[in-house]
Amino acid sequence: MLTNYWPDDYLAKQHTAKEAIGFIHAGQRVFIGSSCGEPQCLVRELASQSGSFTDLEIVRLLSLETAPITLIASETSRQSFHIRSFYSGSTLPQPLAMNRRFFTPINLSALPYLFQTRQIPIHVALIQVSPPDDFGWMSLGVSVDITLAAALSADLVIAQVNPRMPRVLGRSFMHVNDVDVIVEHEEELLTIGDIVEPESARLIAKNVTKLIDDGATLQLGLGATPQATLLALADKNDLGIHTQSLTHGIMELVSRGVINNRKKGVNPGKLVASSAIGTSNLYEFLHDNPGIEFHPSDYVNNPGVIASHNRMTSLNVATVMDLTGQVAVDAPPHNHFSGVTGMLDFVRGAAQSQGGKSILMIPSTSRSGKTSRIVPILDNLAVVVPRSDVYYVVSEYGVVNLFGKSIQERAIAMISLAHPDFRDELFYNAQKLGLIGKERSLKESIHAVYPVKWEESIEIDGKKVTIRPVKSVDERRIQEHFYNLDMNDIISRFFHKKNSFVRDDVASMYQIDYVKEMTMVAVTGEFGFGKIIALGGYVLEQNRNVAEVAFSVNKEWQNKGLSKIIFRKLYEIARENGISGFVAYTSMNNKSMIRLFKSLPCKVTTAHEDDLICMHCELQSGDTEKENKSR
Repeated sequence: MLTNYWPDDYLAKQHTAKEAIGFIHAGQRVFIGSSCGEPQCLVRELASQSGSFTDLEIVRLLSLETAPITLIASETSRQSFHIRSFYSGSTLPQPLAMNRRFFTPINLSALPYLFQTRQIPIHVALIQVSPPDDFGWMSLGVSVDITLAAALSADLVIAQVNPRMPRVLGRSFMHVNDVDVIVEHEEELLTIGDIVEPESARLIAKNVTKLIDDGATLQLGLGATPQATLLALADKNDLGIHTQSLTHGIMELVSRGVINNRKKGVNPGKLVASSAIGTSNLYEFLHDNPGIEFHPSDYVNNPGVIASHNRMTSLNVATVMDLTGQVAVDAPPHNHFSGVTGMLDFVRGAAQSQGGKSILMIPSTSRSGKTSRIVPILDNLAVVVPRSDVYYVVSEYGVVNLFGKSIQERAIAMISLAHPDFRDELFYNAQKLGLIGKERSLKESIHAVYPVKWEESIEIDGKKVTIRPVKSVDERRIQEHFYNLDMNDIISRFFHKKNSFVRDDVASMYQIDYVKEMTMVAVTGEFGFGKIIALGGYVLEQNRNVAEVAFSVNKEWQNKGLSKIIFRKLYEIARENGISGFVAYTSMNNKSMIRLFKSLPCKVTTAHEDDLICMHCELQSGDTEKENKSR
């Protein structure tokens, strides 16, 4: 039973850093508070006294080191320290590869249980906290994650009390009575500066924002690409946050009102995380903010909790992916507070959320541009996300959904996301490995860059319809589109009855270069599983610089203006690509096609060929007055 008032105990527990570290004994397991909550003063003292210890096991998340703990644990002084870093990533960067023997792979959501059950008993916990409030409660501030569980289950808790540590609300508190040794030491918290964003990050962010719905709850990993994505979300509404680590970009969107946490479904009105990594301004933003709660990792990273949020959307960066969808992830070189260990929790939780999405972002090449980040097969790299857990993948060259796709479909999709300079090699190796059939060919389309600027979403009869250029992954959907056409529409399109639409018949519609050949499709339904309801395209006759156009629309979607929208886009694309004219062949009874062709803002001439009518228009010298009136 406590007989002393806590302020008296607080004074009695005060020691210098040197005295506090002196309480640690040989052979003990010592936990160090994680990420930017690392108690730097205590860690420096631990390193300086390393010669006095034998067989200490240091337990922590992978982090940037303020003191050379890992170096001390090197071969020359291995009797002092042993390291156990919890890290699920691969070890591609040299510093990580050098220390891979110290890594313990585990999902972050499972770590608190490991401490609480004392399957890995913590003898000493070195933590950093805010000064106590009037009731004796001290906040773990910017680092709750696994630190709370480690501290509450430790035999001895040594706390650095730092006035710079913000008082963050939620399940982030420890009472003075739960701490054994107190070291008062004021110093700046660890911060990370601005991240230099490559051009690929901005392009990826532009592609990602189309996948994020108003009212979605977001998790964002750390790194340049998620930060670029945050900046690209300025026009979204009612976003929420349930994430492992808060960053400066999240704070900015809160200040703009983009993030208000109203529609999360869980902890409404609260921005929830387990740590913060960023600037001193971010830490000031956290202090006593009633709209922010930090909780331990067994709650924040629990896939069941994650899945219970409305439209939970996880956004994480992959380091390397193979053509089957396997994902390797490394801590970025500028920042080892990477969240890699918690990634799979969010990937799985988001995928199970109602209306949720798991999105992986991957720059197509290394920063130097000399190597592809999309490879034929992962080799000697740890798989952080198995291929069966991969859904949306985004690079600067587009977006694909791998869920429910065969290995061949995945390989073709991943090649479309790769840098054009590496696609030939990837395609060759895919066939060599048996991932793509030997009979397959992508022709010129293998080097084509998907023209995302021609995408457009409209609403027809209350349904969202996406008008976009065709993709190499649309092969099966194009076949299904033609199989679903009315026979009269098939005759209008092909001028004869046709019951079979094998791959070779439709290949010219999706194996295109987006310049000499162009196909636009109208798609309804979920991304990656949508149904093509209309299709229009042109093929260039290079000797005349004239392109022949053709269209088809599912019967239930006819007379809704789809062909006109698609034709107008083809007109704009052809003019931009320097094509001089369009030509179309149709029967004299096909009044809708005739009206469609004459809807273009240019002069149309007609001629008869047997029982067909041939229509022609000049694109580059169109009727300017007519074009202006049509706009």
